This record gives sequence, C-alpha cells and structure tokens, in this order.
Amino acid sequence: MVTLALLLGVALAGGEEDFYRLATIAVPDGIKLEVSGMDTLRDGRIAVATRKGEVWIIDNAYGEAEAKFHRFASGLHEPLGLIWNSGGFLLMQRSELTRLRDTNRDDVADEYLTVAKGWGVTGNYHEYAYGPKADARGNLWVTLNSSIGERLNNDDRWRGWSLLIRPDGKWQPVSVGMRSPSGLGMNLEDDVFYTDQQGNWVPTNNLHHIRRGVFHGHPDSLKDCARPEAPLRRPAMVENVPIPEAVRRIPNFVLPAVWFPYRKMGMSATDVVMDRTGGRFGPFGDQLFVGDFTLSLVMRVWLEKVGGEYQGACFPFREGLDSAAVRMGWGKDGSLFVGETNRGWNSLGTRSYGLQRLVWTGRTPFEPLTMSARPDGFELSFTKPVDEKTAADGGSYRMSSYTYLYHKTYGSPEIDTRELKITAARVSADRKSVRLTVEGLRAGYVHELHMPRVRSHTGEPLLHPVAYYTLNRIP
Repeated sequence: MVTLALLLGVALAGGEEDFYRLATIAVPDGIKLEVSGMDTLRDGRIAVATRKGEVWIIDNAYGEAEAKFHRFASGLHEPLGLIWNSGGFLLMQRSELTRLRDTNRDDVADEYLTVAKGWGVTGNYHEYAYGPKADARGNLWVTLNSSIGERLNNDDRWRGWSLLIRPDGKWQPVSVGMRSPSGLGMNLEDDVFYTDQQGNWVPTNNLHHIRRGVFHGHPDSLKDCARPEAPLRRPAMVENVPIPEAVRRIPNFVLPAVWFPYRKMGMSATDVVMDRTGGRFGPFGDQLFVGDFTLSLVMRVWLEKVGGEYQGACFPFREGLDSAAVRMGWGKDGSLFVGETNRGWNSLGTRSYGLQRLVWTGRTPFEPLTMSARPDGFELSFTKPVDEKTAADGGSYRMSSYTYLYHKTYGSPEIDTRELKITAARVSADRKSVRLTVEGLRAGYVHELHMPRVRSHTGEPLLHPVAYYTLNRIP
C-alpha cells in the first residue's frame, strides 16, 4: 500500500540546511581574512593563516559571543597551510617550512625558525607550496605545485613532488607527477592523500593516495627523476589515449583513488579532512570531506581497498558557502570550520573571503552512506532503512560509466560513455543496504549512479540521489 509519507516524500526530505546549517563568523573591518591555513588549538581557539602572510588567533568562534581576533604573526610569504605542533605553529611558506613560537608569552610570535627548505622557487606565480600535515609517526607531509608558463630562473627542482619531512628537518621526495596538489589529509589508517586540480595532463579533479616511487600523471616534474635521491626513474610517456590505456603503458603510473567528475562534483578540489568527531558531525564518521574552490562547496568521499589499492565513491554534501572553500578543520564541538578565499579568481558566493562553520543540526539526512564494489555490481548502504518496494525496483536506479583522455590539453571530456543495465536490486534483511547486480562493469572507469526513486522507510527521497564510484579494479 502506498502511504501518505511516500506520496509526500519530496516535501518531507528538506534541504541541505535542515541537516547542516551554515554559521558565519563576523570578521572585523580592516581584516582581510583570506584563509589559507587553519588549525584548532587545544582550548578551542581557531588559528588561521592568510594568503597575505598573517596568522590570526580567534576567540569565541562558536557563536557564544562576538568573535575576537588577535594577530599572532605577519610578514610571511603566501602561507598555504598551518598546524599547531610541539609548542609552536608550523607554517608552509613558498620557500620553506617555518616554525613560529611565542617565547615571552605575550601571544605574539617572536621566533621564526626555518625547519626545512631546499626545493626550487623561481618566482613563477604557480609555485604554491601546501602543508604541512603530520602523520602518527611525527613526520610532516608537504606538496609542491608544478610551475606553469614563464620562469624567472631555472631553479624549479622538485616542483610537482610530494615531500616527507622528518622531525629533524631532513626531507626526501616521495612521489612525482602533481599539478596543483592543494589539499592534504590522512585517513584512519594514517595513509596520506592529496587532491589535484584539473588542467594539462589532469582530466578532472581527483584524490590520490601518496606512496613512495609512484607517478601521479603530470609529466613536468619528471626531469627530477634524474637526481640521485629521486625514488623512481623517468617513465616513458604516451598521449591522447584513454586513462586506463595510459596506466597500462606507463611504468609507475597509478590511478587516483577517486575522480571527481567535473562540474558534477566541483571544479577545483582543495582541502581534505577526516571525520573523527565521534558522531558529533552526523552519520559519516571516518569518511573524508573535500572542499572545492570554484563552486564553494564541500564533498564527501568513502574509500575501500580492492587488490591492495584504494578506490571508492564521492557524493555531494553541502553547497552554498560564501566563498571558495580552501581550508577546513574541526572545532571543539564537532562542527566543521571552512576557511575561504577566492584570491581574485572566480568562485560562487557573495564574498571574497571569510570563515564559516558547518554545524550538524541533529537531524540525519537520508543519504547513500557507502558504495562498495562487488564482482557483479555494487553494494550500497544508507543512513536510514529503505522502503523495500522502491529500493528493490531496478527501475529506481540508472547507471553509466565513462573515462577520460590522458593528454596535455587542459582537462578532458567524459569519453567512451556507456549505459549499464541493472539486472537486480536486493534489499538486506535490516533494510539498511541494497545489492545491485550490474551488467558491463569496466575497470578503470567512473561508474555514475542515479537513484531518483529510492525512498526511506518513512517516504523520504535521498537528499543527494547520486554517487560516483571510481572502479579502478573489479573485486
């Protein structure tokens, strides 16, 4: 029998703001808070770096009272990352990793110490440096943008590489082939991931797992493979072939764990954070959240290992930010702070910079929670029990698959698109998962799933009835 709840499902669903509200921290006049780095201190205060070279500490950022801003440091060179570490801040400038300390306890940095340096800087505008992020062993991870266009000198060594910096400041190159690796983050296993942005040799935004000696795909940095400390030799290149074919033909070339289909899932991926809030941010514990610059939004990523390699699905999460989402971090209450600046480039929103919080309202949205690959299809789990009639109907789902071209042209269209047939949809006994049998799975392809007719047990439609699974390997 069709219930009234099912008939009214669309009205019952609500919008993103019903589940995750946006709170804006008021910034005093005269402070251009173009957030480029961010961390939460033990006492709950928020520390932010700005792209103009300042570090600010913010009290009362949670809405209990008017936020108070105190400048801790200035005169820095376009910092693009900030963490609190061992009694001081670690901050990534273009040419070095710097430690800032307040030795006389007046809440202003009086010690600026070089922790690590030695990579190339030519003056090219695109030579951003990101990080650091600390792993469980005390190592620091940073990533370096590739240069683009004219360089003022030839000193561009290690551009486009990831670097591991040990606690003593000594560092080593780890992986090569990054274009604009603007986000770094770890998962529950302490594996390191970075986001890259669409451009030449990068067909669309993606999330890569960093490992020693792998090639991520952008060839401009391969010249440094000739250096004795490089962890791999320069591979032979191919061009104008589908991505799966390029991976088969280029030694050490590894696929991203997740592709973010362009425009459908952002246009310029940024920071990576993992939900370790213990349920204070809703039902997505241990999953990754990824920011986007151009569309001013936050996406969600779920990963699994197949054949020893990461792959997984991305889902829409929350749009409507005031400006480009550049840095993110967890507050003391489990809310997600989003630091924003569009740096003069285009981004959706009403402001050029600022600081906002995403706060879970306590209501759980009806969403696809996970999407796991199976030998003959996929298994979906949901945040709420499903309505068995709609979820078991194969007509409630649509799936297609596609890949991208590997070439030096900026970006790539989706190519070799194929509609796939869903032959069965089996609902689990607890109605929290559905097993889809799919004809025509293809390794190395994005599998795009739409679920417009699936309803919860109370008649809600999915808040975001779409998922994109990067099927690098079929189990």
